[in-house]
Amino acid sequence: MTFLVRILLLLLAAAGAARAQPAPVVVGVAVPQTGALAGLASDYRKALLLWQDEINAAGGLLGRRVELRVHDDGSDAVRTGALYAQLIREEKADLLVGPYGSAATLMAAAEAERAQRVLINGAGPSRAVHKRTGRYFFQTVAPNTAYGAGVLELARAAGLTALLILARDDAASREMAEATRDAAASHGLKTGEIEIYRGATSDFAPQVKKAQAAGAEGWIAFGELRDTAEMVRTFKKLGYAPRLFFARKASDPRLIDLVGQDAEFSLGTKEYDVRFATPGNREFAAAFAAKWSAAPGPAAAEAYAAATVLAEAVRRAGSLDQEKLRVELSRMETGTVLGPYKVDPASGVQIAAKPAVVQILRGKPKVVWPEALQKAKPEPYPPWSERRVLK
Repeated sequence: MTFLVRILLLLLAAAGAARAQPAPVVVGVAVPQTGALAGLASDYRKALLLWQDEINAAGGLLGRRVELRVHDDGSDAVRTGALYAQLIREEKADLLVGPYGSAATLMAAAEAERAQRVLINGAGPSRAVHKRTGRYFFQTVAPNTAYGAGVLELARAAGLTALLILARDDAASREMAEATRDAAASHGLKTGEIEIYRGATSDFAPQVKKAQAAGAEGWIAFGELRDTAEMVRTFKKLGYAPRLFFARKASDPRLIDLVGQDAEFSLGTKEYDVRFATPGNREFAAAFAAKWSAAPGPAAAEAYAAATVLAEAVRRAGSLDQEKLRVELSRMETGTVLGPYKVDPASGVQIAAKPAVVQILRGKPKVVWPEALQKAKPEPYPPWSERRVLK
C-alpha cells in the first residue's frame, strides 16, 4: 500500500468518525460584553462558560457535547431582541438562556414566545418581565417582589404590628415596596401608604416623624447604599431607634466604611454568598474561583442557576422538544445555588427562591433568615443610649 493511499484511507476514516459524532447541543445567550452593563454582566458570562466545561466533562446533554454561543448585545435591550431572533431562526439554537437585566429579558422573551421556544429568565427580576403571561418563559432569579418576604417573617416573629415602608423613587425599589406592603396587609400588619423619597435625600427626619406619629415599630426601606447611610445618620442625630430597622442595601460591606459601628443591628438582603449552604454552592464557588481567579458574585450565581435548571429540565424530559421542556419547567422543583426552583405554572414566575436577610452583628453581616441558611439569631435594634463601643 502506497503512502498516498494510506493517507487517503486515514482521511476517509477521520471523516467517517466526524460524521458519526452527534451534533452538539447549541445553547444560545446574549450578554453585555461592551457598553454600560459589561462590567456588571461579566460574571454572568463567566459562569455560563464554567457550566459548559462542567456539563461537557460529565458527558454533555443527552450524550451530546454542549456548545455555548454567547453574543454581545452591547448593553442595548433592543439589540438583544434581534440577537435572540438570530439565535432562534438562523443559528437554530437548541436551548436558550435569558440575557442580563430586565429590559433585555423582556425583549428576548418576546422573541422566544413568538417562536414557541423555552427561555430561562436568569437575570430579569422585574415584575414587568412576566406581566404578560408566557407559556415558554421561566424565571430562576428571585423576583423583586420577593425582597420583603424575609423581613416580614422577622417582624411577625418579633411581635410587631405596625410598619413604615419606604422606597427610593425608582422602578425596582417601588416594586419591592409595593409587594411588601401587600404581603404585610395579608398578614395583618399595618403599614399605611409607602413613603417615596428622592434619590438625593440626605435628611430622613420627616419620615421619622411620620413613623413616630403612626406608631410604627419597624422601618423597612428599599433603596441604595447611600440612602441607608443617611437613614442611620438621621436616626442617631434624632435619637430614634425603631424595634426593627431594615434597609435593602444594609448588607453592603461599604456601609461600615460610611457609618462605622453605627451600622450595627441593621438588617438587609443578600441575594447570594459563596458561604450559603445551597445545593452545589460550595463546589460551584470553588470551581469558579479556580477557573477565573476570583470568587463568584450574584450575577455568576444567577447564570449558573439558570443553566442548572435548564439542564435538569432536559434530563427529566429526555429530549430537546420544546413542549416537553415547557411541561417539565412548569412543574418541576429542584435546587440551585440561589436556592430552590419552583414557578407559578401559569406565569413562569419564581415563587420559591427568596433573598436571604442578614444582620450586621459585631461588624459582620450574619444570615438571620431563612432558618436553613441562618448563622445567627436576629437581635432587636437597640436604643442609641444602650449601645456600647465594639472592641
